[in-house]
Parts: sequence; C-alpha cells; structure tokens
Amino acid sequence: MSRYASRMTGAAVAVIIAALLPATAPASAGTGRDRDLAALRDLRDRQDEAWARGDARAYAALYTPDADLVTFNGDHMSTRAGIEEGMGYYFTTYLRGTRLLQQDERIRFVESDLAVIVRSGCVLWPGESACTGEALSVNTNVAVKRHGRWLYTSFQNTRVRPLRPVEVPATR
Repeated sequence: MSRYASRMTGAAVAVIIAALLPATAPASAGTGRDRDLAALRDLRDRQDEAWARGDARAYAALYTPDADLVTFNGDHMSTRAGIEEGMGYYFTTYLRGTRLLQQDERIRFVESDLAVIVRSGCVLWPGESACTGEALSVNTNVAVKRHGRWLYTSFQNTRVRPLRPVEVPATR
C-alpha cells in the first residue's frame, strides 16, 4: 500500500466511523458520564500543556501504544513512540514556541468507553492571541477508556480551506 493510501485509510476510517455512529448519548449518561467528560477535558488540557512546553514525550503519553496521528499536512505517525519522535521533530522546528487554542468542541460517546471528539481551533505563534485564517483547523479525535483512563487512539487534523470557485461549462 502506498504511503498516500495508508494516510487516506486512517482518515477514511475515522470519518466513516463518525458518520455511522449514533449522535445521541446512551440513556445511562448520569454522573459517570460527567466524570468521563471531565476526564476528557483534562486529557485535552494536558495535551495543550504538553504542546505549549514542546514536550513530545508528555504529548505522546496521552495516546495509546498503538495510536495513529495524522497531521494537518498529511504526515502519518503511528504508535506512541512514533508520535513522540514525530512531534519531537515538529516541536523543535516548525512548531517551536507555539501553543494551541481550542475554539469549539463536540464530544460524542459511541460506547461507555469510546468517544469521538471533534474540535476546531488553531496553532498560535508567539505573540498571537487569536486564530488566523491560515492556521484554523478541525480535528477528529477517537478516545478510548482503558483500565479507567482515557487516552487518544486516533487523531486526524485538517486545515480549513475554502473551496476554489469552479467554472461549470455551459450546457447546450
């Protein structure tokens, strides 16, 4: 399988799973659900903090050992070790000194131990306090609860780009 096909397979699987799953939470969503929501928000906060520190090890620790991460430009990192290595490179080069700004978040529980999280936000460069159009992205996270602990198992990030105008040929 080509590298492109491998990248697309991971993204396609996440999109298909999200599309096929019910959009409502199970009826038993009481206080256990509140704890899960708090744990998922804590996971996001730890992700943001690790990013701001440029700490690839702490960032990768938020993922399952067999996780996949697809960056905004299509780089595919697999396994926790691969994510640590890949993000270590990004944090010391392209993303040095940056931090994340989350604008919107939707958490949907597919099962009691499986959540699909869709977020919008951006990377803030030093001195920035608001998202710019070129940095805005939407990402899909798949989180699993194992042994009482939530971790990401898949992450797909996509830059928001307007469609180019299309010229439709005149019909006869």
